[in-house]
Amino acid sequence: MPMKKFRNLMLGTALMTALATACSGNGNLTISGLDPAKFDTIINEKPVKLYTLANDNGMEVCITNFGGRVVSLCVPDKNGNPIDVVLGFDNIAQYADTVHNASDFGAAIGRYANRINKGIITVGGQKIQLPRNNFGHCLHGGPSGWQYQVYDAVQPNDTTLQLTMVSPDGDNNFPGTVTALVTYTVKANNTLDIRYEATTDKETVINMTNHSYFNLTGDMSQAGTNMILYINADNFTPADSTFMTTGEIRPVYGTPLDFTKRHALYETIADSSFDQIKNARGYDHNWCLNTYRDGKGDDTRVAASLYAPNTGIYLEMFTTEPGVQVYTGNFLDGKIRGKHGIAYPKQASVCLESQKYPDSPNKQQFASPYLRPGEKYTSHTAYRFTVK
Repeated sequence: MPMKKFRNLMLGTALMTALATACSGNGNLTISGLDPAKFDTIINEKPVKLYTLANDNGMEVCITNFGGRVVSLCVPDKNGNPIDVVLGFDNIAQYADTVHNASDFGAAIGRYANRINKGIITVGGQKIQLPRNNFGHCLHGGPSGWQYQVYDAVQPNDTTLQLTMVSPDGDNNFPGTVTALVTYTVKANNTLDIRYEATTDKETVINMTNHSYFNLTGDMSQAGTNMILYINADNFTPADSTFMTTGEIRPVYGTPLDFTKRHALYETIADSSFDQIKNARGYDHNWCLNTYRDGKGDDTRVAASLYAPNTGIYLEMFTTEPGVQVYTGNFLDGKIRGKHGIAYPKQASVCLESQKYPDSPNKQQFASPYLRPGEKYTSHTAYRFTVK
């Protein structure tokens, strides 16, 4: 073996050993190596803490009520070693620092996940201008969306966390006072189950999701493009160079967006001859899930899956939503250091964000995100982990 390859192999092995050690627990630390004391603070006059959910089968999920963020998610690999499979920070200071560490790592996104064209929605016949915080569009509810707000938290048992957000009328200029509930549950079969509910006192738009950055390889210092992706979708919604959907729905067949036959990301992620890959600098697209038909999503069928051959960790996603945004961390650049001081490089992860299609408020051919008084918004997404 050439010396350079040997050194890289040894460095990779050492890093995985360090991460596995960090996931082994020590004193007051969580299994993932987090110190809960580093999350105890007050933000916007509300208490912030780290909450730990766990089952008896080796799964541990740590969540902060600042942004409803999944901070760590440990599951066993094929050898039974606990591996943290999400990007994030190991202290609340970095999460709250929107200048140097602005991120949506693990967040419960609201009011409206993804983008709204030019930040304009029409409610009750009146146009409303929302903040334009991303390439001229409104992204993830605006610059102070729910990922930067504090949820009220109740942990009724060792496996469940309930997070409540009361978003006032005019929050980031969205109409209506919205009361939203996010319930995280760790199931006995190593599933992270997420249920969303919301009501409003005025007509508004709602589109909630979780923005966890998954890396199942155990080595977050490297790109995660060796992971194998499957998406149960025959179609996608093309986007322009500002990441805005055009309103079209196109078939994936014959394009680098065809994951109906699972394959490693590296095989197609750099195909810049395809305008959608070139525009997004990788994958940052909405797929139209085959699991959604006639206005209803079937959350008993696999919507997408992700697999890391080296650890054997296999993630399956289930959802009631019509779409999934797959984002491959194209804007990560090694400048942000996460848990254990690891610098996250470009494409270190894969996000699987259940959602209404981007810009649904302005595209009537897409499933409607509008919520009116007397109605209840509900959504369900689950991430199930096994090994193979």
